[in-house]
Amino acid sequence: MKIQNYSYHPVTKDTLFKGSLITLTVMILLMALIGALTRLTGSGLSIVEWKPLTGVLPPLTFQEWALEFAKYQQSPEYQKVNLGMTLDDFQSIFWLEYVHRLWGRLLAIILLIPTYLTIFKAQHRELWPFLVFLWILGAAQGAMGWLMVKSGLVHDPHVSPYRLALHLLLGFAVFGVSFWMTLKLYKDKLLLARKGFSQKAYSSLTKITFLAILLVVVTACFGAFVAGLKAGFLYNTFPLMGEGFIPYEIFSQSPWWKDILENPVTVQFLHRVLAIITGGFCCWLWIYQRKLEIPIHLSRAYSSVVVLVFLQLTLGILILLLVVPIGIAVLHQGLAFVLFGSLLYTTFLLLNREKR
Repeated sequence: MKIQNYSYHPVTKDTLFKGSLITLTVMILLMALIGALTRLTGSGLSIVEWKPLTGVLPPLTFQEWALEFAKYQQSPEYQKVNLGMTLDDFQSIFWLEYVHRLWGRLLAIILLIPTYLTIFKAQHRELWPFLVFLWILGAAQGAMGWLMVKSGLVHDPHVSPYRLALHLLLGFAVFGVSFWMTLKLYKDKLLLARKGFSQKAYSSLTKITFLAILLVVVTACFGAFVAGLKAGFLYNTFPLMGEGFIPYEIFSQSPWWKDILENPVTVQFLHRVLAIITGGFCCWLWIYQRKLEIPIHLSRAYSSVVVLVFLQLTLGILILLLVVPIGIAVLHQGLAFVLFGSLLYTTFLLLNREKR
């Protein structure tokens, strides 16, 4: 009887470094989904204290649950929205916010792995500025998350749309830096061949793609204002808003900048317009790049962007027509991050050509 020998391949430090960054990036994307679900289910204000260290363990006894519930009963959300809520109902929203916060702590633990390998094992020292920046962004994101929650614990049981938008923008930044670091680890495999790729094509595509990224982020930012102002529950029709394309309540407040950010109707209108502009711009970009002599995998990256844009627009329309269904709304936020990541990937390809 022949005995088969199995070779043992130990996990190398480089493999661990790459695996930890990939895991981190995926977990940040999942964090965006968890955050959206927490907000949409009204769970975000269930924990009224911020305990970064001691808040790791949830309530374990009936007495601890009763104490946590008593704290929530003092909040404006309980008194103005959920008056009469039972302990069982409270537990259902508490657990989602708890998982949301616990996930943030897990992200910090995962980030410790590449940080340790860089400092003590000299792994990928060229990435240390990105790691430092990621720690700063992560700390800022955690602090902003608490400031956002705190804004709904004073008088109005709703979080500040401004802080919600900043929280989302920081989420894009954290995801972007982590994803960019991951791409840099595989730079040699992603290099574009110089042959057939002119300097003119490189320069124009890079600038236009950067503009596409900006449009996606600004559109998402207005999406955060739509969420914060509950504007998605207004004018649940498309393409019209009421009897026309432009609702009569638009720009009805003064000053004008305050109307843009605080008038729910104006915010929804601008989000619609920005989404259409972003979608049209990405489609034009796809048509434009097809006329250039660029590598096939770069062209395919632009095709992926267009597919994602159409999916995102479709989800946005469905959210309006179906009056903000939770599942679709969560996917809508998650897909915004995927679209952002696909444009980052395309930009990375443009900025990393073979130098011959």
